[in-house]
Amino acid sequence: MSFMYNPFPYDDPKPVNRPALKPETLAAVAGGGTPAVAKKFAAMAAARAAEGSVVIAFDGYTTAQWDLFLNLLNREFLLLGVPFETVDAAAAVYKDGKDIDAMIDPLLIWDTKIDPTLLYGKIYHGGYTGLMDPDRMAAFRQDVAARRQKGKVVAVYGYGCLVRELRDLYDIKCFFDITPKNAMLRIRAGEYANLGKQRTGIINRTIRRCYYCDFENAVTLRRELLLKGAIDWFFLDNDRAKLQMMPFDAFADICAQLVKYPFRAKPCYLEGVWGGTYMKKLRNLPKEMRNAAWVFDFIPMEVSVLVEAGSNMLDINYCTFVHREGVRLMGEDCVRKYKGYFPIRFNWDDSYHSTGNMSIQCHSGGPYNTEHYDEFGRQDESYYVVITGHEAKTFIGFRDDADIPEFFRAIEAADTEHKPVDYMKYVSYEESKPGLQVMLPAGTIHSSGRNQVILEIGSLTIGSYTYKMYDYLRLDFDGKQRPIHTALGELNVRQDRRKSVIHDPASPEYIVQEPRLDVRGDGWEEYILGENPQMYISLRRLEFERRCEQDTKGEKFHVLALVDGEHARVRSVEHPERYYDMDFMDLVCVPADMGKYVIENLGAEPIRIHKTCLRDGYQHDPA
Repeated sequence: MSFMYNPFPYDDPKPVNRPALKPETLAAVAGGGTPAVAKKFAAMAAARAAEGSVVIAFDGYTTAQWDLFLNLLNREFLLLGVPFETVDAAAAVYKDGKDIDAMIDPLLIWDTKIDPTLLYGKIYHGGYTGLMDPDRMAAFRQDVAARRQKGKVVAVYGYGCLVRELRDLYDIKCFFDITPKNAMLRIRAGEYANLGKQRTGIINRTIRRCYYCDFENAVTLRRELLLKGAIDWFFLDNDRAKLQMMPFDAFADICAQLVKYPFRAKPCYLEGVWGGTYMKKLRNLPKEMRNAAWVFDFIPMEVSVLVEAGSNMLDINYCTFVHREGVRLMGEDCVRKYKGYFPIRFNWDDSYHSTGNMSIQCHSGGPYNTEHYDEFGRQDESYYVVITGHEAKTFIGFRDDADIPEFFRAIEAADTEHKPVDYMKYVSYEESKPGLQVMLPAGTIHSSGRNQVILEIGSLTIGSYTYKMYDYLRLDFDGKQRPIHTALGELNVRQDRRKSVIHDPASPEYIVQEPRLDVRGDGWEEYILGENPQMYISLRRLEFERRCEQDTKGEKFHVLALVDGEHARVRSVEHPERYYDMDFMDLVCVPADMGKYVIENLGAEPIRIHKTCLRDGYQHDPA
């Protein structure tokens, strides 16, 4: 399930990317409010209709909304004297709702003993076409063809109307995109009903079905349309009142320019019962926020990128950018290996001055995810400690003397009989201090303790399979006891990862490692903080006072976090005008295509940069 179950409705204005854009690209972007965009689009379509019939398709990412835009188009066409009608493709071509339910519901877990909040299931891979009725599709094709008339505009709208089997029906193809955060906020606001549903339902079930069906269909179709350039007009539908529009060539050029720069994603912020206060103060977050437990600075499936395009600020779904510019962003091998997905995720976990620890948990591995969720990729993680308060601890692995069967009995009793568990008898911990790096391959029991801020770095996590094994009998914000996944946790936890093993350099489970110098340059040093054959990422730290030279060699992207120091500039060597200035605890991605780049200290303090990249030989990782 998506991490971003309940994002806070706040738009961080700071992480703006400013690639140099051609004048013609800037001129092609239409903003100024939805009525102005509708007026411009209607004028274009009317000019096309004067030469013959025009059929327009409006498709989009899950929760895209066309009603207001179509109403405004109708008004404009009335003023222009152009006949206009609309066709709801979804109502015309999909199977009956009960038939769709019969296809999707068996893929979902309904046993609350296994999945107490009904979050999990298996991915539906049939695409929009698999939900459509072939006879209805044939009738729809005939109906659209019959509506054609010179001087007339027909608008077809609905999710999936741009599938390959229907694409040839249209003269103008439009796609409405939206950021993941805004999509989730619309779902939670009751503005979206699942495919095959007339009305929205219980929130967690609607979100689950979105993840395993609706989102998957939308992402798959969007990727195909982007790679084939099968879109004429691209819309950003993040604000109904402020729709933005551009020819697809202009959007493609914006992505092509952005990937030439170091860039920062736009974070999403989430509250949590164990959340702290450090990031809220550092980022000047709204006072209405209870805390900022999670800061999704760079989780690929959840974030967006802000791009300044003249007078327009474009908020672009990050996955859309990845699917358009994957090779230059990640390298060809990476795109092939991870099926076009960006393979590493980054977020801040803040428990600073909080009331308690994160839950004690573990995550599932690749074979389990494939068998039970029909997803590829395991869920590895790592923690890098940046900020600590008194008595901060990072929990990882079992104690050497832990009675693990007893632990399983204790957490089961906690879940069913509400009995507290002396978890310190079973789970090992590290005394947290800035610079501590621990690796958490799938199956490792772990938790971030109270009173610290950590940089969490994880492997490709299309879904989030977190099995909470003990949560201190804690209540959630709604006053209900938080759900525990004892059965799934016991199935997936690695019992052999005990304290002495994970600290042993001779062990394949060596995941709490000491920094070791790897490369030294003129005034800088690069240390390996964590590398293990079980994980395909390499965790490193750059230390310098003035500047540090780096090189992606056109093969691997780098992700940099400023973990000590005030300000730094990341810039291309060959094109020094291409740079991004980062502040303390900002994350910046350096595209694989960048080549040689330099990090310059813009402040007075020495600099430490946490650097993450793909480990050498990642192409052969079994995940």
